Amino acid sequence: MQRKRGIYEKYIKRLLDIICSLLTIIVFGWLYIIIAILVRVKMGSPVVFKQPRPGLIDPKTGRERIFDMYKFRTMTDRRDENGNLLPDKLRLGKFGKALRGSSMDELLEIFNILKGDMSIIGPRPQLIRDMVFMSKEVRMRHTVKPGLSGLAQINGRNAVTWEQKFKWDLEYIEKVSFLEDFKILLKTVRKVFGHSESEAELDVTDDYGDVLLKAGMVSQARYDELQLQAKELIAEYQRS
Repeated sequence: MQRKRGIYEKYIKRLLDIICSLLTIIVFGWLYIIIAILVRVKMGSPVVFKQPRPGLIDPKTGRERIFDMYKFRTMTDRRDENGNLLPDKLRLGKFGKALRGSSMDELLEIFNILKGDMSIIGPRPQLIRDMVFMSKEVRMRHTVKPGLSGLAQINGRNAVTWEQKFKWDLEYIEKVSFLEDFKILLKTVRKVFGHSESEAELDVTDDYGDVLLKAGMVSQARYDELQLQAKELIAEYQRS
C-alpha cells in the first residue's frame, strides 16, 4: 500500500519533528523527572511502560513496522488470588487517571518521535490486536507515521466510535500539510488544558476486535484466528 506524498511530508515534517521533540525534552526535562519520581513512589517500578505498536508500512514488505511505544506507567500490578492481573479499570487508580486525563503519561512518546517511530501529528498508533482486524482501506492510515495527536484526538478522542476514529485518520492522510498539522497542534493544546474528567474516564475502551465480535461483524472463529495472528506478530517482533 502506497500513497503519494508531498514535499512537506517528504522533507519538512521529519525535520520539524526532530526540532520540536528536542525542544520539548530540553524545556520540560524537569517535568519528566518529577513525573518519573511520582510514578516510582506511587506505583513502583518500572516507571516506563512500553508496548509494541504498528507504525509506518514498509513499502518493501507491505507490512507495518512494529516499534515499542513509551509511556509513563499508569496502572498497578494488582492481581487476584490466582496471580492473574486484575482488569485494567481496577488497576487504574486516581494517580493513573490523573496522568491519563492530563495526557502527561504520553510525554515519553516524544522519544519515539525523536527516534523516528512517530510524528508530532498523525493517526494515533493502535494496538497490534486492533490492527489485525483493520480492512485494507483502514490500514492506509499506516502510510503516514503514527502521531502524538491527530484529527481523531481533537474531534472527540475516546468519546468517538472506532469507525469515526478511522474516518478522521483517513481524512488526515488525504491532506497532510504544514497548515493542517499546525491547526491540529493548536487544537490539541487547547484540548489538553481544557480536558474534562468525563473524557478521562473513557480512556479504557473495548478493543476493535471485541467491538466487531459483539456487533456480529466477525465470527468467533475469525476473531480467534486474528487474535492468534496478533500474538504471533508480537512474538516475532520480540525475537528480532
